[in-house]
Amino acid sequence: MALTVRVVHDLLVISFMFSFIVLQQKSSAQSLRTLQNPRLTKCGFDKLYQLGDSLADTGNCIRESICGARTACARLPYGMNFFQEKTTGRCSNGMLIIDFIALGSGLPLLNPYKLKSANFRHGVNFAVAGATALSAEVMAKKKIVNAATNSSLSVQLAWMSSHFKTSTDVATKLKKALFLVGEVGGNDFNHGLLQGKTMKELRNMVPEVVQTIIHGVRRVIGFGATRIAVPGNFPIGCLPIYLTKFRTKNSTAYDEHHCLKDLNNFAVFYNHHLQQAIQDLKKRYPKITLIYGDYYNAYLWLLHNAVSLGFDKSSLQKACCGMGEDYNFNIRKLCGSPGVPICADPSTYIGWDGIHLTHQAYKWLARWLINDMLPKLNCQ
Repeated sequence: MALTVRVVHDLLVISFMFSFIVLQQKSSAQSLRTLQNPRLTKCGFDKLYQLGDSLADTGNCIRESICGARTACARLPYGMNFFQEKTTGRCSNGMLIIDFIALGSGLPLLNPYKLKSANFRHGVNFAVAGATALSAEVMAKKKIVNAATNSSLSVQLAWMSSHFKTSTDVATKLKKALFLVGEVGGNDFNHGLLQGKTMKELRNMVPEVVQTIIHGVRRVIGFGATRIAVPGNFPIGCLPIYLTKFRTKNSTAYDEHHCLKDLNNFAVFYNHHLQQAIQDLKKRYPKITLIYGDYYNAYLWLLHNAVSLGFDKSSLQKACCGMGEDYNFNIRKLCGSPGVPICADPSTYIGWDGIHLTHQAYKWLARWLINDMLPKLNCQ
């Protein structure tokens, strides 16, 4: 009799646990559905294709031989607030801009290309953390080393080409797809800055980086893309990694947001050249919807409205996960390293690890970007 009671008890416990898991999954699914944007769903996107770097990588880098499982983004605390409660290779505590765009479109999250068992019915993510626009060979000639990955934009485009070759009637299937070419190019300058290149040397790189991106856009059009977004770069002078590296007592070096003027001016210079190149390309392809993704002004909007959006005023330039003096960042003790602490509430921070942003920051940036891009996407 006692054994029977115990068996019944165990079955009830198992049943309760199973019901809890199912309810939890349903709750997560329901909460994700609330992220749909009625205006964005009217665009009718049935697929998304992403090229880029760590701002968009959903799991390619961790499946590569160079960075692989040893990269910090492959383990906690990265992904600690992701709804599936597991690390996916996203370089944040939660979701990225591309995730919010996918969910806002009524689509599932994009699977990484390197996950061969994945369902690619609704698109593919080719982005790789650390990726550059310029190839590894071109970067090497400039004496700039990329230790993270060799999967530059040209490599990702080759993957995309291989992917489409496995399908028939590609052009028809891509009529309702949205392609995001970037953000990519930022790491070309990041690696240069961190390896001692001067601002003049970086400015001299801009035309080549921009033309490489434009060449990538032309290839995407050749695959059959008809709606394409090309994001620019963030105001990098606001990031803890650069605020720490180029810290100065000269107050005139900072703007009203306490961002470094010279670095932000460089980002403006690069973004201007990219926008001009996009405008020139639009003249060659008048039937293609080609738009610029204004990451720079989205970030400035976020800073300007940070307190009203729930961010901690005293931590706007600090990393949530990190350690250091003014900006909670130390290049020798990065997020994920032993003994490196995490802030009590990541949702009150813009910066996650000093380089990448938090789930909450990406959520608000995605909303701004969607609202900014919608009128330009020619959605009915």
